Amino acid sequence: MKGSTHFAIGAAIGAAASLYYPFSFNNAALYLSVASFSALSADLDGTSLLSSTLGKVSKSLRDIVLWAGVLLSGVTAYLYFMDDRIHLTVSVVAVTLLLLGFVSKEGIIRNILVSMVGLGLLYAGWYSELNWLMGLGGFVAWVPWLKHRGLTHTIWAVMLWGALGWGLQNHLQVPGIMSVSIAGYVSHLLADTFTPAGVKWLFPLYNRSIKFRV
Repeated sequence: MKGSTHFAIGAAIGAAASLYYPFSFNNAALYLSVASFSALSADLDGTSLLSSTLGKVSKSLRDIVLWAGVLLSGVTAYLYFMDDRIHLTVSVVAVTLLLLGFVSKEGIIRNILVSMVGLGLLYAGWYSELNWLMGLGGFVAWVPWLKHRGLTHTIWAVMLWGALGWGLQNHLQVPGIMSVSIAGYVSHLLADTFTPAGVKWLFPLYNRSIKFRV
């Protein structure tokens, strides 16, 4: 399944959440960021199979998203040093853009960079005493080195992602964040279930792919 399709589904989930829950621009940005990233995060594993399906326009958009993430990460660092606190909404959007840019790249360098982002999140979670952020950091740092469509494409990963979403929701006190994160992640696995390779939802308990023919 193309990365653009996963992203579009995630963005649609975020947009729907923005309309369903009490609207504010801050919450809408969070719903869109969380849903879009959740819909693509399963493909942080391996060396990414998405880049081969990207055209020139898509690659240009990917680079724009990546550099926007770098820019916002710089803004986040500046605000942290100026106010001595983490501006979480800006940070969530920055990390989302950064990882969305990385998710469609490939190779060892890409994996190292993604893991470095994960270690940064792990440190930020430890410094801020936020367990969900430490969990997210561990996930991001670890999964690039896993086999593609392995553990990240299982029901266990959905449960872990839901726990991270629950922690983020409790921290932000924004309703629906956990539901949006789960819906985004599950949308990725469901979409891949309709591909010829299918998804090993219950791996390693059940080592066969589950797939539906369209």
